[in-house]
Amino acid sequence: MSISATKLNTDEIILGIDPGVADTGFGVIKKNGNKLTFIEAGSIQTAKTEDLPTRLEIIYQTMQELLFKHKPDLVAVEKLYFARNVTTALDVGQARGVVILAIKKHKIDILEFTPLQIKQAVTGSGNADKRQVGLMVKAILHIAEVPKPDDAADAVAAAICGAFFNKKLVK
Repeated sequence: MSISATKLNTDEIILGIDPGVADTGFGVIKKNGNKLTFIEAGSIQTAKTEDLPTRLEIIYQTMQELLFKHKPDLVAVEKLYFARNVTTALDVGQARGVVILAIKKHKIDILEFTPLQIKQAVTGSGNADKRQVGLMVKAILHIAEVPKPDDAADAVAAAICGAFFNKKLVK
């Protein structure tokens, strides 16, 4: 008689993205059961002196590198939710588009969350400020300091939100 072993605790790599043209924050965590481990965080930065197509290409190429390096099982992307400046919103939307294209080319599942959903998941309040989000990211992951810049901390928060989102509810 043979019993097939089922892997109870499997590692899942989750990449969080906070899209932007000047700074696209990213954060990578590992989930094993209910345990989260911090892997890496940072920002894809583009120069204002470059034209928009060049900046989008930099974001796309760096996303490709991150996806090849970490091979995430899931990517949590922050949604664009408001626009005080229409031009800025359009540019951020384009940056978000190249991020999503890079992820889809790798055939990786994407979850999208509003900033409100991410703040609620990480802090318990949709009204939390960036400092509170960063401090909760630090506490949840048991890391020495808040990831920098703010876009990176926000991206890690998106990854945490994705880690505990029940994907079965949306299928």
